[in-house]
Amino acid sequence: MTALSLAMVLAEAARRHPDTVAVVDGDIRVTYAELWLEARSFAAGLHELGVGPGRTVALLAPNVVDFPRVYYAALAAGAVVVPVHLLLTADEMAYVLRDSRTDLLVCHTSQLSIGAEAAERAGVPLVTVGPVPGGVEVRRLEEVSDGVAPLTSYVTREAEETAVVFYTSGTTGASKGALLTHLNLVMNATVNVFDANDARSADVVLGCLPLFHTFGQTVAMNGTFRVGGTLVLLTRFTGCAAIEVMLREGVTVFHGVPTMYIGLLTAAVDAPTLPRLRLCVSGGASLPVAVLERFNATFATTVFEGYGLSETSPTATTNQPHYGTRAGTVGHPIWGVEVEIARPELDDRIELLPAGELGEIVIRGHNVFAGYLGRPEATAQALVDGWFRSGDLGTKDESGFVTIVDRKKDIVIRGGFNVYPREVEEELARHPAVAQVAVIGVPDEVHGEEICAVVVRDPTGPPAPTESELIEWARERLGRHKYPRQIRYLDALPMGPSHKVLKRELRRLIGPRAPIERP
Repeated sequence: MTALSLAMVLAEAARRHPDTVAVVDGDIRVTYAELWLEARSFAAGLHELGVGPGRTVALLAPNVVDFPRVYYAALAAGAVVVPVHLLLTADEMAYVLRDSRTDLLVCHTSQLSIGAEAAERAGVPLVTVGPVPGGVEVRRLEEVSDGVAPLTSYVTREAEETAVVFYTSGTTGASKGALLTHLNLVMNATVNVFDANDARSADVVLGCLPLFHTFGQTVAMNGTFRVGGTLVLLTRFTGCAAIEVMLREGVTVFHGVPTMYIGLLTAAVDAPTLPRLRLCVSGGASLPVAVLERFNATFATTVFEGYGLSETSPTATTNQPHYGTRAGTVGHPIWGVEVEIARPELDDRIELLPAGELGEIVIRGHNVFAGYLGRPEATAQALVDGWFRSGDLGTKDESGFVTIVDRKKDIVIRGGFNVYPREVEEELARHPAVAQVAVIGVPDEVHGEEICAVVVRDPTGPPAPTESELIEWARERLGRHKYPRQIRYLDALPMGPSHKVLKRELRRLIGPRAPIERP
């Protein structure tokens, strides 16, 4: 086996660019040499807590400098990292901790309330990083690390061993852990910056994508560190805040989901000065062509739209300078990766289609994950004949440009986050007044798609709540990115011959309506 560790992304950056500022977090500026030393110090502290090869560390932290410190510390210690989605409920977090067999949760103190609750429910020990509120007594990773010498380097790992587990739900509603290897993630970061994009060591990158998310983690954080640029962190994105930070720090590279591009365009109307962005990358959901064109004109730049999934590290295709850009497409496959179109109706084999035909997007290459944790059947369904079945429908033209047409599965992508209808339906079905429910995505100018729950009242149950009351009920039980902002009542759901809900027909029946927003 070949020795390879994702930790070397930071280790090599510290060797090549020791005095370059790696991370800007508000008034905090940390060089590569300092960040790698801090990561090795935390790694030694994790060893004191029993973390090493074969162990799993979950990380619950916002976009602050402690995220890369702990992320690379766990990798340097030889452990597997499980980034925890900040918008989950305590129960949902506890599920991730149990399913991943997490040995230790490292929780930033800003998330301590929900993190401690999740850790207790999962029976997982917890240690904190970050400033501790007055009167709160917790075990701090900083204190544990102060008592031991930093590791001299990272623990040797093998290329095909798991480095990170990303949790991504399926249409069954069961959240699955996608196993990403050191090879997957090192190669994806490397190819993104040295081949697919015109990245440079002088780049100043805005880190506004959540670092717990595969896009923000691989493309923004790991990619920036791989090339030796500077990552400017933004904890909470708004268009105005992003423009202010970009101007203050001289940001030249922006990675974002369509919602963020829309937010920047809105804020640009009243901004006296706009940042000079040399490179912009969009992903996470389809970017409307009108938005792309407005953004290019407003910011005098070029947006390169790409495509990928958690299971593909994430980047599979992107518009690239070498091939030119084509609005409305997600470009060409990245170096070392094949992306083709296969017959979607065949489950047991891959049969590729000629150029121009609509089918399921299938992917193979160094970016394809090792499978789903503890789910051999789901893995076998996803990996067929050496290809990963994306579940997305698309086309590939004679010039090699890939276009996403629709989703084979009924995933709703709200603001760049995948929301799986079955999970929302299961929760809403618990309400005593709900007899049937189907969740769909409806078009939304800001978020790309909005979550709409179509409900049939239970005639034997209590009086049905109002739309706003049911939204509030769901909000208390689902993550902030998951609960529906729209509720529609129908007398019956459209059914097919096999008594399955016809969601395509449902989308036709349900027109867009302004959502009832909640904070």
